[in-house]
Amino acid sequence: MFAVLKTGGKQYKVSSGDTLRVEKLAADAGEKVQFNDVLMLGGDTTVVGSPLVDGAAVQAEVIDQIKGDKVIHFVKRRRKHSSKRTKGHRQQLTLIRVTDILAEGADKSGVKAAIGAGSVAGVAAAPKPAKAAEKKADAPKAAAPAASADDLTAITGIGPAAAKKLADAGITSYAQLAGIDADSFDAVKVKPEWIEQAKELAK
Repeated sequence: MFAVLKTGGKQYKVSSGDTLRVEKLAADAGEKVQFNDVLMLGGDTTVVGSPLVDGAAVQAEVIDQIKGDKVIHFVKRRRKHSSKRTKGHRQQLTLIRVTDILAEGADKSGVKAAIGAGSVAGVAAAPKPAKAAEKKADAPKAAAPAASADDLTAITGIGPAAAKKLADAGITSYAQLAGIDADSFDAVKVKPEWIEQAKELAK
């Protein structure tokens, strides 16, 4: 009896006792895992899934976590002097031995499902938005402008950015701006004409 299973974006035809290398799984050496994505069962009777065979699974024992053969990626661009790059890569793989092929009852076997290491990393990274939302909720809210605050942008030369800087320095009304000494006020650069207009508007 043989089965065609899918894992790591690839398909494998396996029989009991076969040893194969698959994309890295989140499992340690000696653990038993179960592949639930079975596309086909063969033997005395052939069963083709649509797309998977219900209740079928392939059980295997993890032998070791290994690396594939080194692959050299060389790039050279024509007509560009000294433009070349060499990069080596070894794929992370898991060596497994198929122990059993189940035609039915896979959901009651009690063996943990084979999950790719990349999927586990994605699951672990999922809570991050929740933490960000929690931090955002805990952040202190900006103080609401005082009821007596004036629209400083009504003064010629003061735009939204300058008005914000003045508000951060505690200047939110015409009267406060009119009482500033432009030479000694260091928090924001205040122009003398702003003070004159503020005096007129504060009346």
